[in-house]
Amino acid sequence: MGAALAPLDIAVNVALPAITTHFDLALGDVQWLVICYVLVYGSLMLVCGKLGDLFGHRLVFRIGLVVSAIGCAACAAAPSWPLFLWARAGQGIGTALVLACGPALSTSLFAEHERTKGLAGFAAGQAFASTIGPLLGGVLIQIWDWPAVYWMRVPLALGTLVLSGLLPSPKPDNRPFDALGAGLLASCMTALLLALVLSQRQAAAWQPLALAAAAALGLAVFVRHENRFEEPILRPVLFADAAFTVPNVMSVLANLGTFAILLLTPYYLVNVLGLGTAGAGLMIALAFVGGTAGAPLAARLVSRFGQRPTAFAGVLVVALSLMALAGTTATTPLPVLALLLLVEGSAYGLLVVAYTDIVTGTLARRDRGVAGALALLSRTLGIVSGAAILSALQAHGAAGLSGIDGFLAGYRFAFMAAGGGLLATLLLSCVWPRAWFKR
Repeated sequence: MGAALAPLDIAVNVALPAITTHFDLALGDVQWLVICYVLVYGSLMLVCGKLGDLFGHRLVFRIGLVVSAIGCAACAAAPSWPLFLWARAGQGIGTALVLACGPALSTSLFAEHERTKGLAGFAAGQAFASTIGPLLGGVLIQIWDWPAVYWMRVPLALGTLVLSGLLPSPKPDNRPFDALGAGLLASCMTALLLALVLSQRQAAAWQPLALAAAAALGLAVFVRHENRFEEPILRPVLFADAAFTVPNVMSVLANLGTFAILLLTPYYLVNVLGLGTAGAGLMIALAFVGGTAGAPLAARLVSRFGQRPTAFAGVLVVALSLMALAGTTATTPLPVLALLLLVEGSAYGLLVVAYTDIVTGTLARRDRGVAGALALLSRTLGIVSGAAILSALQAHGAAGLSGIDGFLAGYRFAFMAAGGGLLATLLLSCVWPRAWFKR
């Protein structure tokens, strides 16, 4: 139930036109609704995971549920646009607290040799919520208007809070909290995410470049500090091992490529194939249906073949599926497209579970919160960077053409570049075979 809170935010996308009208916004201004939320939870994710490791995952999870309920209620009742954005930032804090500790709590319910089952359950919960979010949001908006996409999560958060007493509550750890490292990391992630976001807007070119430079400088200072601190937020030495770094990089790139389905495929379905919004929503939901099925399948494959081969297979099939989607045209039969989306979603489900298991197994058991948060952060980085890169790829592919022909050319180019680039990077990563074939 806690895992569902964040992916249900996809329903907000359905409410964007109504929110724009309600607050009398320019089209460009409404983007800050997404930016405020992503910046806050993305920059705080690792810090919140560390707080869970030190003070108890259940305690931090519960605080996150309360903050999420208050944030969603504040969004629904906000009387003005500035207050609405402050409420969205508060909702982002709650999301960071809940998500960072969710995977750790899931694994704590299983014996160590069955750890993957807990991660699969958490991933399946997220995929299922992503499936029903847009459909549920559309129905509720028609009945109660846009605040319903926020009100619907208040009872879910409070109900989860009531039931959270069933979760284990370990004693707090007496390790010191690295407050300076937490501040440096949050600032660095904020600058990086904001640079990626601004690169999509018609802003001066120096702004994202300056923010990216600030993020790089902040990262260097953070790494130096963490190497000297007794109990760091995240040990930088971990990334000196290709067996750890390569899966993390591939997770970011796979999420970047997969985001093309949410970013570009709705336009393809509506403008090229002529589907209505309801039909397009159902088709997009098939990718998440595949993810819901792929998560438990991953638990079986990991126990039989190992986490790294399973993650490798997930990335491989995701790349091939994106390249196959690049071959779709205005005459592609809907059953073929549906099959491709199901296969891609299932492969992504395999990757999410197996990759999270790699990270969880690499870090010490006492750092399960940081491990789960790192896995979720790689997804956020992939999505935010994907929004910028995929838009640029689509525009490049459509250069010189107009109308549906131009969009379709750009659409196919973006998918081919995303899938082909992911495949090429995966093959290059085989230079370090330990990254994938070390059981």
